[in-house]
Amino acid sequence: MKTRDLFNRKTVLSFEVFPPKKTSSIDIVYNTLQELNGLSPDFISVTYGAGGNGSDSTISIAADIKNKYGVESVAHLPCINFTKENILDIIRNLETKGIENILALRGDLNPEVMPKNDFKHASDLIAFIKENGNFNIIGACYPEGHMDSGGIISDIQNLKIKVDAGTDQLISQLFFNNSYFYSFLERTKIAGINVPIQAGIMPVTNKKQIERMVTLCGVNLPEKFIKIMEKYEHNPIAMRDAGIAYAIDQIVDLIAQGIDGIHLYTMNNSYIAEKISNAISSLINIEKITA
Repeated sequence: MKTRDLFNRKTVLSFEVFPPKKTSSIDIVYNTLQELNGLSPDFISVTYGAGGNGSDSTISIAADIKNKYGVESVAHLPCINFTKENILDIIRNLETKGIENILALRGDLNPEVMPKNDFKHASDLIAFIKENGNFNIIGACYPEGHMDSGGIISDIQNLKIKVDAGTDQLISQLFFNNSYFYSFLERTKIAGINVPIQAGIMPVTNKKQIERMVTLCGVNLPEKFIKIMEKYEHNPIAMRDAGIAYAIDQIVDLIAQGIDGIHLYTMNNSYIAEKISNAISSLINIEKITA
């Protein structure tokens, strides 16, 4: 099933997991998947391994999500370090495994790896996949603007190029202030971007985690969130529970505003996903009213 069709009937709830590092057991992610499956997500996406390495594990896990657990899956696919021949091999493998949904990304630049020249932007990959397969393509979007863009206006213009290349739906980068997301939605409407857009939410459970996210993604932290970190940073249980409560508060507000869906960055933590999913289940499962 192509996940874009899910948005016709309800507010979509999806989860993201990542393959284990080479030093970790694969059982860890499968234990997480077993527990996430019990929460009845609309789909689960699988990142492209730690540091952008490992298509085999991504595809294998995504295939098991769909074929073993019966949940629709999405495979992440970065392109900056691949040739067209590499991408063709990967999408043929995805077809063989029955995976119909791809999250198409440029991928992070690695100073130790010389990027290939076949795909300089995610839009190049999206157009190539559309020409060579029958996939539902998901793109990434950035409510506060991509760190490499020349500003929010330029970022929206680039997003329009990505959508025009064949993107069927979008998932946002994490954010902690909903006003940024609402402003972003207004800009996409003005730009003529009409595909479903899910809000990416990451429950923060420790201070080191959020400091890393700020460095990597450049997200802004509201004063309310900073005070939570300062008060509970030395109490792991309190910090975890406060992070869950903050995420739930964000999600309730987003759903009340009628957004298309929530994409929860689980960090392979099924406990957090369960607490949030249970808290919002009655809101998510309300059928959309159609005219």
